[in-house]
Amino acid sequence: MISYLSLGTNLGDRRTNLLRAIDLLDERAGRVLRCSSFVETEPSGFVSEHMFLNACIALDTPLSPRELLCATQEIERLLGRTEKTAGHEYKDRLIDIDILTYGDDTIDIPGLHIPHPRMHERDFVMIPLREITT
Repeated sequence: MISYLSLGTNLGDRRTNLLRAIDLLDERAGRVLRCSSFVETEPSGFVSEHMFLNACIALDTPLSPRELLCATQEIERLLGRTEKTAGHEYKDRLIDIDILTYGDDTIDIPGLHIPHPRMHERDFVMIPLREITT
């Protein structure tokens, strides 16, 4: 199944964080078919002095949506991410991986909503996504 994922990081060596995440996704979650340019953006939804580096990938995955979510969360942990949010507020992060789409499927189960419900509101997602889908 072709899935599109968004990746972001604003701590440490941001470029290396993205490259390591992409390599791990290719090893553990399927085959990376395309990768957008890396785009530097302001933090969204919270204040930070650290700029983000964002990208999107197209992934051909044999995993189910739930398995893909587990794989992305494990990769985040391997790269040093300890929690998604703090008290429902965004914060700086070493890596963030979001599943944007999973084929044409719509999934709405606890902890997993596909297509990503806020992706169209976020230029840091839509700009790199358009680059690899058009």
